[in-house]
Amino acid sequence: MQRPTLPSMKSLWAGGQCHGKGRQFCAAWATVAATATLLVVGGISRAERHPDLDLSGYELVFDENFDSLDVSGRGPGTRWIAHTPWNGDFGDALFVDPTPDFPFSVDDGILRIEARKGDDDTWRSGLLSSTDPSGQGFQMQYGYFEMRAKMPPGPGVWPAFWLIYNRSPESSLEIDVVEYYGHAPDIYHSVVKVWPKNDTVEEQTYAFMHQVPWGTLVDEYHDYGVSVKPDEIIFYLDGHETARAPTPVEHLGPLFILLDLALGSGFPIDHTKNPSYMYVDHVRAYRRQGE
Repeated sequence: MQRPTLPSMKSLWAGGQCHGKGRQFCAAWATVAATATLLVVGGISRAERHPDLDLSGYELVFDENFDSLDVSGRGPGTRWIAHTPWNGDFGDALFVDPTPDFPFSVDDGILRIEARKGDDDTWRSGLLSSTDPSGQGFQMQYGYFEMRAKMPPGPGVWPAFWLIYNRSPESSLEIDVVEYYGHAPDIYHSVVKVWPKNDTVEEQTYAFMHQVPWGTLVDEYHDYGVSVKPDEIIFYLDGHETARAPTPVEHLGPLFILLDLALGSGFPIDHTKNPSYMYVDHVRAYRRQGE
């Protein structure tokens, strides 16, 4: 399998490459990623398609149904925190500490993440992480992770569901189960990325673009899932396999969960709907029994 050298857009933002002049680079990257099929690596054709998701033999170990929301700014002691544990914001909206009605609210088992432009002309939005800066919280090395969600409409929105392992001194592993760019409502992306922390590790990227019926990710709830195994990483949409990649040897420890409604990713946000909403029905994780 080929290895393109495309980084995740979130990681570009976190590293500062999408600020200032870097915006032009990130906009060009995202435009190519949204239009050029040559960046689809290891996609699954009908002839190659494997059986649908089968969770028999797995046990549910993380079950967030959003009947309520246990979240704080940075912990400790809550199920979620509202920032990346490494304090690395990205995109054109600030991720803010929760207040009683913003940026998170729950109603009838549905989480709503709101992005809103304030009177000060600043966009603010929400991110959830399942571990805090000390590493306390839910994390799991191997298993199946899933988010059921409905994406926000309109250009400029950039919601995501992703996993991180970053405790190794040599590298970090990022798995983007779904990255959605609102200007292209018939496409979403999945990425497996190894980020070196020193010269002993090679940067690796497996990037996938998934074609879907126009507007269905906005109009309907869908299950975005990934199965992480010792030898391969398999992506699913509504239980159907969409792509797979070999598990990098750098995957040495447990992954934690993040979901967010970011804005921008190098694309303009002057026509982004104010406010914009992402709706999440559940986030779940399953571990194979006996592991």
